[in-house]
Amino acid sequence: MDFIELLKSAFLGLVEGITEWLPISSTGHMILVDEFISLNVTREFWNMFQVVIQLGAILAVCVYFFHQLNPFSPRKDAEERRGTWVLWGKIVVACIPAAIIGILFDDFMEEHLYNATVVALALIVYGVAFIVIERWRAHRFEARVAAEGLQAGSRPAGAHFARPAEDVEPTEGGDFGSITRLEDLPWSTAFGIGVFQVLSLIPGTSRSGSTIIGGLLLGTTRSVAAEFTFFLAIPVMFGASALKLAKYVFLDGGTFGMNEVSIMAVGCVVAFAVSLAAIKWLMGFVRRHTFTVFGVYRIVLGVLVLGYFFLIA
Repeated sequence: MDFIELLKSAFLGLVEGITEWLPISSTGHMILVDEFISLNVTREFWNMFQVVIQLGAILAVCVYFFHQLNPFSPRKDAEERRGTWVLWGKIVVACIPAAIIGILFDDFMEEHLYNATVVALALIVYGVAFIVIERWRAHRFEARVAAEGLQAGSRPAGAHFARPAEDVEPTEGGDFGSITRLEDLPWSTAFGIGVFQVLSLIPGTSRSGSTIIGGLLLGTTRSVAAEFTFFLAIPVMFGASALKLAKYVFLDGGTFGMNEVSIMAVGCVVAFAVSLAAIKWLMGFVRRHTFTVFGVYRIVLGVLVLGYFFLIA
């Protein structure tokens, strides 16, 4: 067992735990990190590792939101249990588009898209998208304020609005949208967010970024978009991990010795611990701030990566 390889795995777990939930692309960051800090493993194991390490991150969601996701909780009444089953139904429906495309084109994407250039371009494109969408939402908010004669910084009665119109909270960086509670998320909107998730199959796009963008465009608040993104990750990541593990063992002929098991365990444990902190932080952040800062980060990182590989590497 190589201690240096375990340190590398722990660092990769740190990167995964932070970037999985922030809309900056965990897979993209893992590919970029591999350009500079490579595990001493086979390429087949690495292709599997960078997906399966997400299990640590997704277990953090299961722990953090256990009560909300548990339909058998004794603390819930019959109506709340039915609501939980409905939520799981919407999660499954939203998974269908990406599951179909992912299974059909997994080999093609792994061969042609998993490289630094694609990651950098995706970082830039969706970074611009975040900035444009947040500005568009801000302009709609300003128009709503002007139309209703509200003063900036005031809060109208029933803020967060339950009306089906474009709902706003008139505070700087306020969390506004027509769908303000996860319980009110329509089935059609859940499926629409799932369609946006297909974009995340391109490395560098960010699964959380694509679904959050979809939620914002379809009328959810940032907090609803982020929370549904967390829940949507559960079947997606478990399914993707199972697919990669099966491919590694049955198609690539991969094996798990003590070294491989140790690397995988360390990476998953670190990703789990870091993810708990990242989820808590992001849920507080989105209620008070826009996603513009993530858009700027993506653009800067994408430009730096392109500059490095075209001018230096």
